[in-house]
Amino acid sequence: MNFVKRAGLSLRARKVRTAVLLGIFVVICTLLLGGFLLQGATARQEADAQRNIGVDVTLKGKALTPALADRLGSSPQVHRYNPRLPIEAGARGIEPLESDVPRPGGDRSGAKPPRPLALNGVRDSGLLLPFSYGSNKITAGRGITSEDAGRRVAMVEKRLASKNGLKVGDTIRALSADGKSTVPLTVVGIYRDSTPDPARWTPPHLLPGNTLYVPVRAAQQLSPGTGDLAEAVFRIGSPEQAEQLHAEARRLLGTGPFDFRVNDKAYKDQVRPIQRVGTFARLIVQLIALAGALILGLIVMLQIRERRDELGMLLSLGEKKWKLIGQHTVEVAAVALPAVALAALAGQIVAQQAGEALLGHQESASLPRPRSPDAVADSPEMRVQPSDLGKVAGIGLGISLVSTVVPGIGILRLHPRSILIDSE
Repeated sequence: MNFVKRAGLSLRARKVRTAVLLGIFVVICTLLLGGFLLQGATARQEADAQRNIGVDVTLKGKALTPALADRLGSSPQVHRYNPRLPIEAGARGIEPLESDVPRPGGDRSGAKPPRPLALNGVRDSGLLLPFSYGSNKITAGRGITSEDAGRRVAMVEKRLASKNGLKVGDTIRALSADGKSTVPLTVVGIYRDSTPDPARWTPPHLLPGNTLYVPVRAAQQLSPGTGDLAEAVFRIGSPEQAEQLHAEARRLLGTGPFDFRVNDKAYKDQVRPIQRVGTFARLIVQLIALAGALILGLIVMLQIRERRDELGMLLSLGEKKWKLIGQHTVEVAAVALPAVALAALAGQIVAQQAGEALLGHQESASLPRPRSPDAVADSPEMRVQPSDLGKVAGIGLGISLVSTVVPGIGILRLHPRSILIDSE
Protein backbone atom coordinates (compact mmCIF):
# COMPACT_ATOMS: atom_id res chain seq x y z
CA MET A 1 0.00 0.00 0.00
CA ASN A 2 1.20 3.48 -0.79
CA PHE A 3 2.61 5.15 2.36
CA VAL A 4 0.68 8.37 1.60
CA LYS A 5 -2.61 6.48 1.55
CA ARG A 6 -1.56 4.64 4.67
CA ALA A 7 -0.92 7.98 6.38
CA GLY A 8 -4.48 9.09 5.55
CA LEU A 9 -5.96 5.90 6.96
CA SER A 10 -3.86 6.31 10.10
CA LEU A 11 -5.14 9.87 10.65
CA ARG A 12 -8.75 8.73 10.33
CA ALA A 13 -8.22 5.78 12.62
CA ARG A 14 -6.64 7.93 15.33
CA LYS A 15 -9.10 10.84 15.36
CA VAL A 16 -8.39 11.96 18.91
CA ARG A 17 -4.66 12.12 18.37
CA THR A 18 -5.19 13.84 15.04
CA ALA A 19 -7.39 16.46 16.72
CA VAL A 20 -4.76 17.04 19.42
CA LEU A 21 -2.04 17.38 16.81
CA LEU A 22 -4.23 19.78 14.81
CA GLY A 23 -4.88 21.89 17.93
CA ILE A 24 -1.17 22.12 18.69
CA PHE A 25 -0.41 23.11 15.11
CA VAL A 26 -3.17 25.74 15.11
CA VAL A 27 -1.68 27.33 18.23
CA ILE A 28 1.83 27.27 16.76
CA CYS A 29 0.73 28.68 13.38
CA THR A 30 -1.44 31.34 15.03
CA LEU A 31 1.45 32.56 17.15
CA LEU A 32 3.78 32.46 14.13
CA LEU A 33 1.33 34.43 12.02
CA GLY A 34 0.81 36.91 14.85
CA GLY A 35 4.57 37.42 15.05
CA PHE A 36 4.84 38.05 11.30
CA LEU A 37 1.88 40.44 11.37
CA LEU A 38 3.46 42.33 14.26
CA GLN A 39 6.74 42.51 12.36
CA GLY A 40 4.94 43.92 9.32
CA ALA A 41 3.07 46.47 11.40
CA THR A 42 6.25 47.65 13.09
CA ALA A 43 8.00 47.94 9.73
CA ARG A 44 5.16 50.08 8.35
CA GLN A 45 5.06 52.24 11.47
CA GLU A 46 8.82 52.68 11.38
CA ALA A 47 8.67 53.74 7.72
CA ASP A 48 5.85 56.20 8.49
CA ALA A 49 7.77 57.58 11.46
CA GLN A 50 10.90 58.02 9.37
CA ARG A 51 8.89 59.85 6.71
CA ASN A 52 6.79 62.02 9.06
CA ILE A 53 9.16 62.51 11.98
CA GLY A 54 12.58 61.65 10.68
CA VAL A 55 15.79 63.36 11.77
CA ASP A 56 16.28 67.09 11.26
CA VAL A 57 19.73 68.27 10.22
CA THR A 58 20.40 72.02 10.45
CA LEU A 59 23.19 73.34 8.23
CA LYS A 60 24.71 76.80 8.56
CA GLY A 61 27.61 78.25 6.61
CA LYS A 62 28.78 81.43 4.91
CA ALA A 63 28.90 79.78 1.50
CA LEU A 64 25.43 78.22 1.80
CA THR A 65 23.26 79.53 -1.03
CA PRO A 66 19.76 78.55 -2.20
CA ALA A 67 21.29 76.73 -5.19
CA LEU A 68 23.57 74.64 -2.96
CA ALA A 69 20.66 73.92 -0.61
CA ASP A 70 18.63 72.65 -3.58
CA ARG A 71 21.49 70.40 -4.68
CA LEU A 72 21.89 69.03 -1.17
CA GLY A 73 18.11 68.62 -0.88
CA SER A 74 18.10 66.41 -3.98
CA SER A 75 20.24 63.81 -2.18
CA PRO A 76 18.50 60.40 -1.95
CA GLN A 77 18.52 60.36 1.84
CA VAL A 78 16.68 63.71 2.11
CA HIS A 79 12.88 63.49 2.38
CA ARG A 80 12.13 67.20 2.81
CA TYR A 81 14.24 70.31 3.18
CA ASN A 82 13.78 73.99 3.91
CA PRO A 83 16.29 76.80 3.28
CA ARG A 84 15.66 80.07 5.14
CA LEU A 85 16.61 83.42 3.64
CA PRO A 86 15.85 86.35 6.02
CA ILE A 87 15.53 89.86 4.58
CA GLU A 88 13.95 93.19 5.48
CA ALA A 89 11.40 94.88 3.23
CA GLY A 90 9.21 97.92 3.15
CA ALA A 91 5.44 97.93 3.05
CA ARG A 92 3.03 99.67 0.67
CA GLY A 93 -0.73 99.69 1.12
CA ILE A 94 -0.59 98.15 4.60
CA GLU A 95 0.35 99.62 7.97
CA PRO A 96 3.02 97.61 9.83
CA LEU A 97 2.81 97.10 13.57
CA GLU A 98 4.67 99.46 15.86
CA SER A 99 5.82 99.11 19.45
CA ASP A 100 3.40 100.50 22.03
CA VAL A 101 6.32 101.49 24.24
CA PRO A 102 7.86 104.94 23.57
CA ARG A 103 11.22 104.87 21.92
CA PRO A 104 14.01 105.63 24.41
CA GLY A 105 15.93 108.86 23.80
CA GLY A 106 13.08 110.54 21.98
CA ASP A 107 12.46 110.69 18.26
CA ARG A 108 15.65 110.49 16.18
CA SER A 109 14.52 112.12 13.01
CA GLY A 110 18.03 112.08 11.56
CA ALA A 111 18.36 108.32 11.70
CA LYS A 112 17.30 106.31 8.69
CA PRO A 113 14.21 104.26 9.68
CA PRO A 114 14.62 100.51 9.15
CA ARG A 115 12.38 98.67 6.74
CA PRO A 116 9.47 97.54 8.90
CA LEU A 117 8.76 94.03 7.58
CA ALA A 118 10.90 90.97 8.33
CA LEU A 119 10.51 88.45 5.50
CA ASN A 120 11.74 84.87 5.65
CA GLY A 121 12.21 83.18 2.33
CA VAL A 122 11.39 79.50 2.86
CA ARG A 123 10.61 76.41 0.82
CA ASP A 124 8.61 74.39 3.35
CA SER A 125 7.26 76.28 6.36
CA GLY A 126 6.27 73.02 8.03
CA LEU A 127 9.95 72.32 8.78
CA LEU A 128 10.41 75.55 10.72
CA LEU A 129 10.80 74.75 14.40
CA PRO A 130 8.05 77.13 15.62
CA PHE A 131 5.55 75.42 13.30
CA SER A 132 6.75 71.83 13.76
CA TYR A 133 6.67 72.14 17.55
CA GLY A 134 3.34 73.99 17.58
CA SER A 135 4.31 77.38 19.04
CA ASN A 136 3.21 78.91 15.72
CA LYS A 137 -0.13 77.70 14.37
CA ILE A 138 -1.87 78.40 11.08
CA THR A 139 -5.32 79.81 11.81
CA ALA A 140 -6.48 80.33 8.22
CA GLY A 141 -5.31 79.10 4.84
CA ARG A 142 -2.12 77.08 4.54
CA GLY A 143 1.62 77.29 4.86
CA ILE A 144 4.35 77.76 2.25
CA THR A 145 5.13 74.54 0.35
CA SER A 146 7.57 73.47 -2.34
CA GLU A 147 4.85 74.03 -4.95
CA ASP A 148 5.02 77.78 -4.20
CA ALA A 149 8.62 78.03 -5.42
CA GLY A 150 7.78 80.24 -8.43
CA ARG A 151 4.82 82.06 -6.90
CA ARG A 152 4.51 85.40 -5.14
CA VAL A 153 2.64 84.37 -2.02
CA ALA A 154 2.97 85.12 1.67
CA MET A 155 1.97 83.86 5.09
CA VAL A 156 1.05 86.75 7.42
CA GLU A 157 0.96 86.92 11.22
CA LYS A 158 -2.49 87.30 12.77
CA ARG A 159 -1.76 90.65 14.48
CA LEU A 160 -0.69 92.28 11.24
CA ALA A 161 -3.66 90.75 9.42
CA SER A 162 -6.10 92.02 12.08
CA LYS A 163 -4.71 95.55 12.01
CA ASN A 164 -5.04 95.79 8.22
CA GLY A 165 -8.17 93.64 7.77
CA LEU A 166 -6.31 91.04 5.71
CA LYS A 167 -7.71 87.64 4.89
CA VAL A 168 -6.67 84.72 2.73
CA GLY A 169 -6.70 85.73 -0.93
CA ASP A 170 -5.89 89.41 -0.35
CA THR A 171 -2.82 91.01 -1.93
CA ILE A 172 -0.19 93.00 -0.09
CA ARG A 173 2.77 94.86 -1.58
CA ALA A 174 6.33 94.72 -0.33
CA LEU A 175 9.02 97.23 -1.32
CA SER A 176 12.39 95.96 -2.46
CA ALA A 177 15.58 96.73 -0.55
CA ASP A 178 16.43 99.68 -2.78
CA GLY A 179 12.85 100.98 -2.64
CA LYS A 180 12.58 101.11 -6.45
CA SER A 181 10.34 98.09 -7.13
CA THR A 182 7.25 96.63 -5.59
CA VAL A 183 6.44 92.91 -5.40
CA PRO A 184 2.78 91.93 -4.94
CA LEU A 185 2.23 89.01 -2.58
CA THR A 186 -0.99 87.03 -2.30
CA VAL A 187 -1.89 85.99 1.23
CA VAL A 188 -2.25 82.17 1.31
CA GLY A 189 -2.15 81.72 5.07
CA ILE A 190 -2.53 83.52 8.37
CA TYR A 191 -0.64 82.19 11.38
CA ARG A 192 -0.53 82.98 15.07
CA ASP A 193 2.82 83.48 16.78
CA SER A 194 2.65 82.77 20.51
CA THR A 195 5.52 85.19 21.19
CA PRO A 196 4.09 88.25 23.00
CA ASP A 197 4.97 91.80 22.05
CA PRO A 198 8.19 92.94 23.77
CA ALA A 199 7.80 94.88 27.00
CA ARG A 200 10.26 97.54 25.81
CA TRP A 201 10.58 99.50 22.62
CA THR A 202 11.53 97.32 19.65
CA PRO A 203 12.15 98.29 16.01
CA PRO A 204 9.21 97.33 13.76
CA HIS A 205 11.13 94.68 11.82
CA LEU A 206 11.90 92.85 15.10
CA LEU A 207 8.27 92.70 16.24
CA PRO A 208 6.89 89.13 15.90
CA GLY A 209 3.72 90.45 14.26
CA ASN A 210 5.67 91.98 11.34
CA THR A 211 7.24 88.65 10.31
CA LEU A 212 6.09 87.26 6.96
CA TYR A 213 7.00 84.00 5.23
CA VAL A 214 7.42 83.96 1.45
CA PRO A 215 9.04 81.59 -1.07
CA VAL A 216 12.81 81.90 -1.42
CA ARG A 217 12.58 83.26 -4.96
CA ALA A 218 10.22 86.02 -3.89
CA ALA A 219 12.66 87.00 -1.13
CA GLN A 220 15.49 87.10 -3.69
CA GLN A 221 13.41 89.44 -5.87
CA LEU A 222 12.97 91.80 -2.94
CA SER A 223 16.66 91.72 -1.99
CA PRO A 224 18.76 90.77 -5.05
CA GLY A 225 22.07 91.29 -3.26
CA THR A 226 21.32 88.73 -0.56
CA GLY A 227 22.74 85.38 -1.64
CA ASP A 228 23.62 83.47 1.52
CA LEU A 229 21.09 81.58 3.59
CA ALA A 230 20.80 81.89 7.34
CA GLU A 231 20.34 78.12 7.55
CA ALA A 232 18.85 75.11 5.83
CA VAL A 233 17.01 72.24 7.51
CA PHE A 234 17.06 68.78 5.93
CA ARG A 235 14.83 65.93 7.08
CA ILE A 236 16.38 62.51 6.64
CA GLY A 237 15.13 59.04 7.52
CA SER A 238 17.49 57.98 10.31
CA PRO A 239 20.55 59.17 12.27
CA GLU A 240 22.73 56.73 10.32
CA GLN A 241 22.16 58.78 7.16
CA ALA A 242 23.55 61.96 8.76
CA GLU A 243 27.15 60.94 7.94
CA GLN A 244 26.33 60.63 4.25
CA LEU A 245 24.66 64.05 4.25
CA HIS A 246 27.63 65.57 6.10
CA ALA A 247 30.05 64.21 3.49
CA GLU A 248 27.87 65.61 0.70
CA ALA A 249 27.72 69.01 2.45
CA ARG A 250 31.50 69.03 2.80
CA ARG A 251 31.88 68.26 -0.89
CA LEU A 252 29.54 71.08 -1.93
CA LEU A 253 30.67 73.74 0.55
CA GLY A 254 34.39 73.06 0.18
CA THR A 255 36.91 73.57 2.94
CA GLY A 256 35.14 76.53 4.57
CA PRO A 257 33.72 76.16 8.08
CA PHE A 258 30.07 75.25 8.51
CA ASP A 259 27.79 74.18 11.35
CA PHE A 260 26.16 70.77 11.00
CA ARG A 261 23.71 69.88 13.80
CA VAL A 262 21.66 66.68 14.04
CA ASN A 263 18.41 66.69 16.02
CA ASP A 264 17.38 63.06 16.46
CA LYS A 265 15.55 63.32 19.79
CA ALA A 266 12.10 62.99 18.21
CA TYR A 267 13.34 60.06 16.14
CA LYS A 268 14.66 58.23 19.21
CA ASP A 269 11.46 58.94 21.17
CA GLN A 270 9.25 57.43 18.47
CA VAL A 271 11.21 55.05 16.24
CA ARG A 272 13.45 53.24 18.71
CA PRO A 273 10.52 51.84 20.77
CA ILE A 274 8.93 50.61 17.53
CA GLN A 275 12.20 48.94 16.55
CA ARG A 276 12.32 47.22 19.94
CA VAL A 277 8.84 45.81 19.34
CA GLY A 278 9.98 44.55 15.93
CA THR A 279 13.01 42.85 17.50
CA PHE A 280 10.73 41.32 20.12
CA ALA A 281 8.43 40.01 17.37
CA ARG A 282 11.36 38.39 15.53
CA LEU A 283 12.51 36.74 18.76
CA ILE A 284 8.98 35.46 19.36
CA VAL A 285 8.88 33.86 15.90
CA GLN A 286 12.22 32.13 16.46
CA LEU A 287 11.25 30.84 19.89
CA ILE A 288 7.87 29.59 18.67
CA ALA A 289 9.47 27.76 15.73
CA LEU A 290 12.03 26.12 18.02
CA ALA A 291 9.50 25.26 20.72
CA GLY A 292 7.04 23.94 18.13
CA ALA A 293 9.67 21.65 16.61
CA LEU A 294 10.61 20.33 20.06
CA ILE A 295 7.02 19.72 21.17
CA LEU A 296 5.98 18.00 17.98
CA GLY A 297 9.21 16.03 17.93
CA LEU A 298 8.42 14.63 21.37
CA ILE A 299 4.87 13.80 20.33
CA VAL A 300 6.04 11.98 17.20
CA MET A 301 8.67 10.14 19.22
CA LEU A 302 5.97 8.92 21.63
CA GLN A 303 3.80 7.85 18.71
CA ILE A 304 6.66 5.90 17.18
CA ARG A 305 7.19 4.04 20.44
CA GLU A 306 3.48 3.26 20.72
CA ARG A 307 3.38 2.02 17.13
CA ARG A 308 6.38 -0.29 17.31
CA ASP A 309 4.20 -3.32 16.58
CA GLU A 310 2.74 -1.67 13.48
CA LEU A 311 6.21 -0.67 12.32
CA GLY A 312 7.53 -4.19 12.94
CA MET A 313 4.73 -5.72 10.87
CA LEU A 314 5.37 -3.34 8.01
CA LEU A 315 9.10 -3.97 8.08
CA SER A 316 8.51 -7.74 8.11
CA LEU A 317 6.37 -7.36 5.00
CA GLY A 318 9.27 -5.71 3.24
CA GLU A 319 8.35 -2.03 3.65
CA LYS A 320 11.35 0.26 3.35
CA LYS A 321 12.34 2.27 6.38
CA TRP A 322 12.41 5.60 4.56
CA LYS A 323 8.77 5.06 3.62
CA LEU A 324 7.86 4.62 7.28
CA ILE A 325 9.54 7.93 8.02
CA GLY A 326 7.74 9.43 5.03
CA GLN A 327 4.41 8.16 6.38
CA HIS A 328 4.92 10.00 9.68
CA THR A 329 6.05 13.12 7.83
CA VAL A 330 2.93 13.07 5.66
CA GLU A 331 0.70 12.57 8.71
CA VAL A 332 2.15 15.62 10.45
CA ALA A 333 2.25 17.76 7.26
CA ALA A 334 -1.36 16.88 6.44
CA VAL A 335 -2.35 18.36 9.79
CA ALA A 336 -0.10 21.43 9.37
CA LEU A 337 -1.73 22.70 6.16
CA PRO A 338 -5.33 23.06 7.47
CA ALA A 339 -3.84 24.54 10.66
CA VAL A 340 -2.44 27.43 8.56
CA ALA A 341 -5.92 28.18 7.22
CA LEU A 342 -7.40 28.18 10.73
CA ALA A 343 -4.51 30.34 11.96
CA ALA A 344 -5.27 32.92 9.26
CA LEU A 345 -8.67 33.47 10.87
CA ALA A 346 -7.47 33.60 14.46
CA GLY A 347 -4.13 35.31 13.83
CA GLN A 348 -5.68 38.60 12.67
CA ILE A 349 -7.57 39.01 15.97
CA VAL A 350 -4.69 37.95 18.21
CA ALA A 351 -2.10 40.06 16.38
CA GLN A 352 -4.34 43.13 16.32
CA GLN A 353 -4.80 42.99 20.09
CA ALA A 354 -1.09 42.38 20.66
CA GLY A 355 -0.14 45.20 18.30
CA GLU A 356 -2.43 47.68 20.00
CA ALA A 357 -1.09 46.61 23.39
CA LEU A 358 2.58 46.87 22.39
CA LEU A 359 2.75 49.59 19.74
CA GLY A 360 -0.09 51.61 21.24
CA HIS A 361 1.66 51.56 24.61
CA GLN A 362 4.92 52.65 23.04
CA GLU A 363 3.25 55.57 21.27
CA SER A 364 1.38 56.78 24.35
CA ALA A 365 4.51 56.52 26.48
CA SER A 366 6.60 58.59 24.08
CA LEU A 367 7.24 62.26 24.60
CA PRO A 368 5.56 64.95 22.50
CA ARG A 369 7.46 65.44 19.28
CA PRO A 370 7.30 67.64 16.18
CA ARG A 371 5.17 66.30 13.38
CA SER A 372 4.64 67.39 9.85
CA PRO A 373 1.29 69.05 9.11
CA ASP A 374 0.14 66.11 7.03
CA ALA A 375 1.25 63.44 9.51
CA VAL A 376 -1.49 61.27 10.86
CA ALA A 377 -1.53 59.46 14.19
CA ASP A 378 -2.82 56.03 13.30
CA SER A 379 -3.08 52.86 15.33
CA PRO A 380 -1.07 49.83 14.23
CA GLU A 381 -2.82 48.02 11.38
CA MET A 382 -2.47 44.27 11.04
CA ARG A 383 -2.98 42.96 7.51
CA VAL A 384 -2.69 39.29 6.62
CA GLN A 385 -0.57 39.15 3.47
CA PRO A 386 -0.13 36.09 1.24
CA SER A 387 3.60 36.30 1.96
CA ASP A 388 2.93 35.97 5.70
CA LEU A 389 0.80 32.87 5.12
CA GLY A 390 3.54 31.50 2.89
CA LYS A 391 6.11 32.00 5.65
CA VAL A 392 3.87 30.34 8.22
CA ALA A 393 3.19 27.40 5.87
CA GLY A 394 6.92 27.06 5.13
CA ILE A 395 7.86 27.11 8.80
CA GLY A 396 5.00 24.71 9.58
CA LEU A 397 6.21 22.24 6.97
CA GLY A 398 9.77 22.70 8.21
CA ILE A 399 8.63 21.90 11.74
CA SER A 400 6.81 18.84 10.37
CA LEU A 401 9.96 17.67 8.64
CA VAL A 402 12.25 18.26 11.61
CA SER A 403 9.83 16.80 14.14
CA THR A 404 9.48 13.56 12.17
CA VAL A 405 12.89 13.07 10.57
CA VAL A 406 14.87 13.51 13.80
CA PRO A 407 12.74 11.02 15.79
CA GLY A 408 12.61 8.89 12.65
CA ILE A 409 16.28 8.13 13.07
CA GLY A 410 15.09 5.58 15.64
CA ILE A 411 13.11 3.82 12.90
CA LEU A 412 16.32 3.24 10.94
CA ARG A 413 17.65 1.29 13.91
CA LEU A 414 14.58 -0.97 14.16
CA HIS A 415 14.69 -4.67 13.20
CA PRO A 416 11.46 -6.65 12.60
CA ARG A 417 12.70 -9.75 14.49
CA SER A 418 13.49 -7.87 17.71
CA ILE A 419 10.23 -5.97 17.59
CA LEU A 420 8.13 -9.11 17.16
CA ILE A 421 10.02 -10.93 19.92
CA ASP A 422 9.52 -7.99 22.30
CA SER A 423 5.81 -7.90 21.51
CA GLU A 424 5.47 -11.57 22.48
